[in-house]
Amino acid sequence: MNPRRSVLYMPGANERALEKAKTLDADGLILDLEDAVAPDAKEAARERVCAAASSKEYGSREVTIRVNGLDTEWHDADLRAAAQAGPAAIVVPKVNSAAEVHNIERALELGGAPDHTKIWAMVETPVAMLHAEEIAAASERLTVLVMGTNDLAKELHAEFVPGRAPLLGGLSLALLAARATGKAILDGVYNDVKDLEGFEAECLQGRQFGFDGKTLIHPAQLEPCNRIFAPSEEEIARSRKIISAFEEAQAAGQGVVTVDGRMIENLHVENARRILALADAIAG
Repeated sequence: MNPRRSVLYMPGANERALEKAKTLDADGLILDLEDAVAPDAKEAARERVCAAASSKEYGSREVTIRVNGLDTEWHDADLRAAAQAGPAAIVVPKVNSAAEVHNIERALELGGAPDHTKIWAMVETPVAMLHAEEIAAASERLTVLVMGTNDLAKELHAEFVPGRAPLLGGLSLALLAARATGKAILDGVYNDVKDLEGFEAECLQGRQFGFDGKTLIHPAQLEPCNRIFAPSEEEIARSRKIISAFEEAQAAGQGVVTVDGRMIENLHVENARRILALADAIAG
């Protein structure tokens, strides 16, 4: 299990930022060739990012490359270069269909991408929300859906409000698609880097929804994000208690198991094991 509590966007044109990323407490990094890079800097950023991704200097962090969108002049060259660099994954913006996933997969294969280089599909349009399940199911190489909440809000003509009520329908559809197909899913970014209280509230909402983690735009967001998306000591202790009680009951041939007055079923045990596996991966 790869913990993906915090996945931080890093501007591909900024060599200092790429160097700093080696010291940050992020579970994952998205070395960005898209929004963070001006048109006249695209080619230089591509070389810099691919060299960084293939350097093996980022420790246990999951290093990915975000290429430019499918409808841009840089997309094909980005994919070819990223395939050769062999990062943990290639992040593709605005994926709207299973056919696009198939095309991306084919391009990676033709580009010589190693088997460990996966596809992370950004879903950030109404079309993507309505086709999220077929996008997620399109390829075994696709392992993660990434919410693009800024673009989704733009497309919906929605306002950014606390609680994100205008976006909840899309968030739910994408989350259902990820869980139905066995894929991981990351929540979108929080834009106000100075509003840590609001950021923590959105992290908590994302965790309560069931997201695996959150994409971030600033290192200051790492600590609260890692804390909120990690199992608490109380959750870990309760999970161990549930598993122990269940195993003892099974060994004794008992059909009913209770922990702290609550009946325990297989689904509670499976969730407890998932929590402990995540805790072990984080401690890792």
